[in-house]
Amino acid sequence: MINLGVIGATGSVGSSVMSVCSAWPDKIHVEALAANKRSEKLLNLAKKFNVSKIYPYEEFGDEGLEKISTDENINHVVFSSSGTKAIKALCSALNSGKNVSLANKESIVVAGKWVMPLIKHSEQLRPVDSEHNAIWQCLHGDDKKFVKKIYLTASGGPFRNFTYEELKNVTPEMALKHPVWNMGAKITIDSATLMNKGIELIEAMILFGLNENQVDALISPGSFVHGLVEFDDGSVKMLAAEPDMKLPAASCLFWPERFFPSPDFKAPDYKIHEIKFYEPDENKFPSIRIAREVMRKKGAYPAVLIGADEAAVDLFLKGKISFTDIPNLIEETLSAWNYSEPSNLDDAIEYVSIAKNLAEKISLKFK
Repeated sequence: MINLGVIGATGSVGSSVMSVCSAWPDKIHVEALAANKRSEKLLNLAKKFNVSKIYPYEEFGDEGLEKISTDENINHVVFSSSGTKAIKALCSALNSGKNVSLANKESIVVAGKWVMPLIKHSEQLRPVDSEHNAIWQCLHGDDKKFVKKIYLTASGGPFRNFTYEELKNVTPEMALKHPVWNMGAKITIDSATLMNKGIELIEAMILFGLNENQVDALISPGSFVHGLVEFDDGSVKMLAAEPDMKLPAASCLFWPERFFPSPDFKAPDYKIHEIKFYEPDENKFPSIRIAREVMRKKGAYPAVLIGADEAAVDLFLKGKISFTDIPNLIEETLSAWNYSEPSNLDDAIEYVSIAKNLAEKISLKFK
């Protein structure tokens, strides 16, 4: 029996996890739930799954997340909240030997240096994000030393065919309409700028122990292929599936077994899918180029990128900068950074806030 704790239970990924739990009550017992606030959705989930341990972050703070991560009755924890709040709880869960399903990019990008050494066995940390999950599955059964390159795919977002001049006039309302995925505002904007893919490249480099030249991105409209692994012998493995987060969630929860994610999950109709790949246009969408530079520099820069991006997206949503200003502001923040490499986890987390404040100051000169 999987005794599960879910952090970020009411978000888009958390909702997919809960759907899988609902489909398999004989295999999964939900022991505890955490979300940002005591919402009606959280209370309804607690009632549906008969959960007595709920930890709204606004009431319990880090202590609630820590309780889930160290609860002796829990053997598997899902981290599907956004931001850096749950990083220390993630460390506690790994330290205590629990299996972890992770859908939180910031944890690895900001704190990978401290998180990755805590992993006790190869299957303990399981990536839920569809692209990293695809790579994780493709790598099973193969020695990593034979991997030439991995590719994360992106739909290209709603503005793939826009000219740069058209991108200047993109509004928050336009950018919040993703053509494939239903996600929160921050990640939807990141997907539109392709910064989400840039951040995922950094995460994949750390998560799979590769160098920056072994990680790349491809545009694949429709999001049917989620990731590819190219090997030294010239062969390529890829994972294809309908774009539904219930599938990677189920693969992480049940691994190495495979169970249909939920009654409403749609198995693919291969006949209707056309698979094509394109190089990202880094002139129109410089985010991936910026992320590659961060991958080369390492040190403090991944945390700075996360903080600068948070500020830039927030400013865009408030109408204070344009859509094309988002990557420009991030790049200027990275250029202005003059702090040394973080010496501990607290420093790395603090750098995110410092970078966010720096980006907000720099933005004042943007028209």
